[in-house]
Amino acid sequence: MDINKLVDLNNLRTAPQLSNSQKKKLLEELEANIFNADWITIGIMAPSDNKAIEALKSISMKYSSIQFGNLDSLHAYGGVFLKANQKTSNVFVRSENGLGEGILITCQYDESAKESNTFGPLTLDFFT
Repeated sequence: MDINKLVDLNNLRTAPQLSNSQKKKLLEELEANIFNADWITIGIMAPSDNKAIEALKSISMKYSSIQFGNLDSLHAYGGVFLKANQKTSNVFVRSENGLGEGILITCQYDESAKESNTFGPLTLDFFT
C-alpha cells in the first residue's frame, strides 16, 4: 500500500512499516495539525504496557508541551490500549487483546464548531 498522506492510514488496523521519507512527510503533515490543535489525545495499541508507555514517552520527548506524569503506576497484562489526554494529563491503560499495533493521535479543539480529527495508526517508534 502506498502511504503518502495521513488519510492513507485511516482504514488500517495496525501501523504499516514506513520508509524514512514516508515518515518525514507524514510527520510534517501531522505536526501542522498538532500545532493547530488546542490539545491532543493519544491512543496507543501495543503488545505490552511497557511498549505503550515507551511510545508515549517518545512523544513527550519530542514535544515539550505534551507531558504526562505517574507513568510508573500504570500496569496491564498482555496486549494493551493506553489512552492519554494532554489537556488533563490523565493516562489510563487497560488489557485488550486482539487490537492492532500503533499510535492514534486525535487533535482536539476548544471551539465546538471545529471537528476533532484522528490520525494513525503510526508505528510505535514513529516519534523516536
